[in-house]
Amino acid sequence: MCKCKNIINECWEQIFTKYDVLRKIEEEGFFEISAKQIKEFREPRLMTKFDYSVHRPKIFVNNRLSILPNSRNGYIISDFDAYHRLEEFDHDDSEIVHLEVPEHIQSLSFNDVRSESLALNRAFVSGILGDFLNEEVIFPTVSGRMGTGAFEFDVRTIKNNDWSHFVCEKAQMEIDAGYEGIYSLALFEAKLDLPEDFIIRQLYYPYRVWKDRIIKPVRTVFLVYSNDVYNVYEYKFSNPEEYNSIQLVQKKKYSLEDVKMTSDDVCRVLSNTRILDEPRIAFPQANSFDRIINLCELLEKKSLDRNKVTERYAFNERQTNYYTDAACYLELIDKRRTESGTPFYELSKKGKQILTKGYKERQLAFCRQILSHGVFAETLELYFKTGVMPTDDEIVKVMKRSNLYNIESEKTYERRMSTVKSWVNWIIKLINA
Repeated sequence: MCKCKNIINECWEQIFTKYDVLRKIEEEGFFEISAKQIKEFREPRLMTKFDYSVHRPKIFVNNRLSILPNSRNGYIISDFDAYHRLEEFDHDDSEIVHLEVPEHIQSLSFNDVRSESLALNRAFVSGILGDFLNEEVIFPTVSGRMGTGAFEFDVRTIKNNDWSHFVCEKAQMEIDAGYEGIYSLALFEAKLDLPEDFIIRQLYYPYRVWKDRIIKPVRTVFLVYSNDVYNVYEYKFSNPEEYNSIQLVQKKKYSLEDVKMTSDDVCRVLSNTRILDEPRIAFPQANSFDRIINLCELLEKKSLDRNKVTERYAFNERQTNYYTDAACYLELIDKRRTESGTPFYELSKKGKQILTKGYKERQLAFCRQILSHGVFAETLELYFKTGVMPTDDEIVKVMKRSNLYNIESEKTYERRMSTVKSWVNWIIKLINA
């Protein structure tokens, strides 16, 4: 049995060696493995749950492989194109729709959302789901684990950009929630973290099962709740027999908080924030500020060491280092070390204070943390003076006179410059009134 700290990686390395998996995939295009074979090393459920591409074991990533269940007790490993990249919201479609919870609802927590089911319940009672689905009345119906029955489909492979025929019979699947209205049944996959991509199977298998069971249209929805905002995406499968025919239909943002933010709000923070001396911490290389916030939300629930952050969040090891360093730079989390020397992270006092605030005050508090560093403040000032984002060269010039820690080469300035631009853009996008 595997007992090392990178247990899943180690176990899959041993499985690939024992069954000569790579050679068989090269010869046959796939390798079929049973739950019993996997269980020789570790519990199959833990060994095969890779919701995001970064969660795959190293041997899968290095060989561009993925795994899909094809029965209750079996799986297929191949170079499946198994994941879909989550679309970003640009400035034109990032408006946040504000809805309110009915006054008579008292039993739901609206300040401390720690589970996908609670996030879905809040979205349901507030009318977010009905608005998104354009259904006047919806009812919660199907949810939980269930079998798939039998169906066949084609899935694209990466190596030859070809299609592989796939037979699925009585595999296990799980639906976070299903809501039925007059016109459709909507099946939801909900998350509390912000991934770069997700495994299509979580939408496709439920879609195929319920498409054949009812007459009305079956819709598939991916919902992400983070930073008091619901990011809701609806997808369709243009060809029901093709796993990779997934297409975005619509996406919207919702909040139950006051989300109106003016340029005056941001300018006040910019004017009233004291510029700090640059800390002796690596200057950030973490472009998604939303994911920094989401990391803080993860650590609000429980302090974690570096390995657990990587395991629990949609990060690979390198991203974990980049984003935890960025949050430390902003004094949002504290970094310590365990007795074994492994970095250990917890939400800082300042981070805890910020997360107790409502949406608007929280965003302005995050702005204050960013703008307490001169390079970001000066870049934002240049934007307000001209009405356009400074050029890459202009941002690099600002960086070079900002006494940043341990940046020496031109290439490093260029890489870190993208973070300056991204965080300032995050602040600008907050302005919606």
